[in-house]
Amino acid sequence: MAIRYGVQADSEEECAEGLARLVDAGMIPIMLPKYLSDGRWMARAVPQGRPPVREPADR
Repeated sequence: MAIRYGVQADSEEECAEGLARLVDAGMIPIMLPKYLSDGRWMARAVPQGRPPVREPADR
């Protein structure tokens, strides 16, 4: 199983800030902030050394 770090937040801005902190710590973003059906925002990152996962172009 691969290691992933996630950010959950109440707003897109908070989620983006949390993801930026992970990037500042050397992580690679694999999921930009997305609104989930339960009213939360989520983003994910992985440690460097893994190839980044590309998101589909149509969102």
